[in-house]
Amino acid sequence: MNIQVRCVLLLMVTASALVSADDTIHIIRRGETVYSIARTYGISPNEVIRMNGLTDPSKIQVGQRIKIPHARGSGGTGASAEYRVSRGDTFSSIARLYGVTLGALLQANGFSENHVLKAGERIKIPLPLALSSSAAGPPAVNYGDVVPQASGAGGKGDLSIRWPVAAKEVSYMTGKLNGVVLVGEQSEAVKSLTEGTVVSAGPYRGFGKVIIVQMPGGYFYVYGGCESLSVKEGDRVAPGSELGRLGIDGVSSKPQLFFLVYLSNSPIDPAKAPRT
Repeated sequence: MNIQVRCVLLLMVTASALVSADDTIHIIRRGETVYSIARTYGISPNEVIRMNGLTDPSKIQVGQRIKIPHARGSGGTGASAEYRVSRGDTFSSIARLYGVTLGALLQANGFSENHVLKAGERIKIPLPLALSSSAAGPPAVNYGDVVPQASGAGGKGDLSIRWPVAAKEVSYMTGKLNGVVLVGEQSEAVKSLTEGTVVSAGPYRGFGKVIIVQMPGGYFYVYGGCESLSVKEGDRVAPGSELGRLGIDGVSSKPQLFFLVYLSNSPIDPAKAPRT
């Protein structure tokens, strides 16, 4: 993965992992329940239910994002949560899912790179809350900074131009991230606006499943919020190619696509980005 892709991912991981001083965001995986998630973070299920306004905790969905109150003992450097390994998990996939480095994950558990993970094994996840906003990279932002606002600094976008989904609403993000949030239909196809190469495809903390397409000329198109993927890293795509299927955002409860475009690591207005 080249340095430009790593910079784009760092922006996204930083924005989603450092949500506030008091809570974090958990992406629901297959087999998890509100009660198992609460145990992982050392809090009560009722705290999770209240914070997320869950009327029926049994109906949470894979890929859904939920807020986690400040976990007991999670303040400060060295904080961790517990994770139970599922079949097919690797250190790299777990580190990517939780927005931590591979080295930090290995160090937290005292493992070498040769350690073989086993299904059912419980490992420690160093919580991103332990990261400092003064560390190298983009400044930390609150979770609210990546939620679209109906009015204000971000404002509404143009519905008349071509977007990756048949957008019913287009809202600009406010805060440290520059992009738009598109409201569509659950499970509708998310389509590439350009030709290019898929340089990253997988789950990213706070954004569901994310696809990054590199277009000739140094452009990177980021499509986040998918419930499933139709492409993998290395695939070539054409304009209109299906990249994945749109999922439900755990905070807004709407089918939302987070769409960002970068040129040489600098964000540009997605409405003005090339469409081929």
